Amino acid sequence: MNLFSRLLATGGFAAVACLGPVVAPVQAQDYPVRAITMIVPFAAGGPTDVISRIVTGHMAQTLGQSIIIENVVGAAGTTATSRAARAANDGYTLITGHMGTHAASVPLYPKLTYHPEKDFEPVSLLAGTPILILARKDFPPKDFKEFVAYVKANTEKLNAAHAGIGSVSHVSCELLNALLDVKPTGVPFNGTGPAMNALVGGQVDYMCDQIVNAVPQINGGTIKAYAIATPERNPSLPDLPTTAEAGLPAFQAQAWNAIFAPKGTPASVIAKLNAAASKALDDETVRKRLLDLGSVIPKPAERTPEALAALVKSEIAKWTPVLKQASN
Repeated sequence: MNLFSRLLATGGFAAVACLGPVVAPVQAQDYPVRAITMIVPFAAGGPTDVISRIVTGHMAQTLGQSIIIENVVGAAGTTATSRAARAANDGYTLITGHMGTHAASVPLYPKLTYHPEKDFEPVSLLAGTPILILARKDFPPKDFKEFVAYVKANTEKLNAAHAGIGSVSHVSCELLNALLDVKPTGVPFNGTGPAMNALVGGQVDYMCDQIVNAVPQINGGTIKAYAIATPERNPSLPDLPTTAEAGLPAFQAQAWNAIFAPKGTPASVIAKLNAAASKALDDETVRKRLLDLGSVIPKPAERTPEALAALVKSEIAKWTPVLKQASN
């Protein structure tokens, strides 16, 4: 049972308040009549970018208009997310957000210029992305048990890459480091792609990253993978043990990517976008591409705007105490 199914079973995806009032001057029956911009708040080549391109490519066919990906980097995705929140609520500017931009950002940025629940209309969950514990290919530990011992013994000498304060790679490794009671030097990059490049190049020691960004590198032998932070192993990396199997069951982390629109985007437009996204996730070619990367595809009931709203609310509640404790 994946993360989304467990949330559904426990009421995490219970229906929430209806979407905001229709205020945008747009004729929903004609939408869309021109190209749509999808803001991706990270550099090209990272997990959010890859998933967004795979899904929106199919959505564009359904909607009959191009969906142009615009990568906007900075401040762990919050720069782009702030921009998306201020965009016209006509359905022509969207954002592919994730756990960092729409949950972890709340406790990490006291002066955040947007609020995930108040300033956006949820459209659809796209994919879950399990977190892996990774290291440069010549990192001495041979398995996760040795990794834990080595990091504890050498924490002052080690550095950990991440895609910026509040990014998934930063947040998930903060949880890992807190569980291990270590404080390596954090090295921020403008996106997970550049962080991964640094890991491949041996410029940093380890990082926590989404599986989408790591499978090709692991299979190519350019980095090491120690464990996956989910209850079950992933079909794309069947030989990689879970953190529970490896001895740290408390470290459970799975990111997610989803489409959001500015607050006030008409419900009828949201419905068209949601239907296009869901159709993409049912397409066999799209599913294969996502599954080959290790993604977890949400079930139909987990793709609704109401389910995404509930997920955002639950994720903010989950990560707020974790990150406040880690920053102390």
